[in-house]
Amino acid sequence: MSRRIGVLGAGSWGTALGMHLARRGHSACLWDISSEHVEALRRDASNERYLPGIVFPPGLAAHSDLEWVCSHSDHLLLVTPSHAFVETLAKVRPWLTAQSGLAWATKGFEPGSARLLHEVAEEALGAEIPLALITGPSFAREVAEGLPTAVTVAASTPQFGAAWAEWLHGDNFRAYYTADLPGAELGGALKNVLAVACGIADGLGLGGNTRAALITRGLAEMMRLGRALGASPMTLTGLAGVGDLVLTCTGDLSRNRRLGLALAEGKSLDQAVAEIGQVVEAVRTTEEAMRLAARYQVEMPITEQVHGILFEGWSARKGVQMLMQRELKPETH
Repeated sequence: MSRRIGVLGAGSWGTALGMHLARRGHSACLWDISSEHVEALRRDASNERYLPGIVFPPGLAAHSDLEWVCSHSDHLLLVTPSHAFVETLAKVRPWLTAQSGLAWATKGFEPGSARLLHEVAEEALGAEIPLALITGPSFAREVAEGLPTAVTVAASTPQFGAAWAEWLHGDNFRAYYTADLPGAELGGALKNVLAVACGIADGLGLGGNTRAALITRGLAEMMRLGRALGASPMTLTGLAGVGDLVLTCTGDLSRNRRLGLALAEGKSLDQAVAEIGQVVEAVRTTEEAMRLAARYQVEMPITEQVHGILFEGWSARKGVQMLMQRELKPETH
């Protein structure tokens, strides 16, 4: 059944999802906080800033009036950066009902508290509003180009999760449902931190062995924190965990990996982010991951090294060396 879906956030990922939903026969409307950006979307019928050269399909519109988009949509999909999630949630609350629910494709934690975003949404909206998260290994440009992609839809109710999976599924795009919101959110957030570590190692020329070790031991950190949060190991070894982790740590389109590459070249954090030109979620996520590690007393040495490199002036090369020189212990520790 065709739905009217408001996609809030017209960056690369929001635009790609809007394009896919339109191709699936839905009426999708992009909204962005920048009216100038929306005007450019309407003028060019493409997102030349983030996804140049890919023309919008029929059924995809853009509008700068948030109230208009919300009132003309059956469902809302938030694709804002994590630091804008709470503010946007408050703005759209009047249009959310038990029938509309709320979905998002944002990956990260609440800044300052390290809460998972479904916890933030539940507190703000109440139990009567069903929730869904779209996550998994999915570069925006490849989705916009219609290349094969598989994602996870994690939801608070089976009905809402199945509905979003159905609306997304098709046209080279597979959607799988899970009820494990904590696991899906954790995988989507932490993989960005680990991708910075892999980018640093690749930028230093440390080879494929080091990259494989960082990915594998990074997964161990993810699993340890997942146990503390009640996440299912099956989720973290699926698309939302391992799938997203491998893609983000190895793919050249990964902003977080590119941040690590730039840091390995000796660039400052500010210089690297400015060159990338888009939000790099790992910067905020690393701080919140350290809060979670301290809160639950979980050992996360890779995350700790990334935090030190990003915020405490630690040497990128020395950080990787310290990881490789840690004390002997069983692999399953």
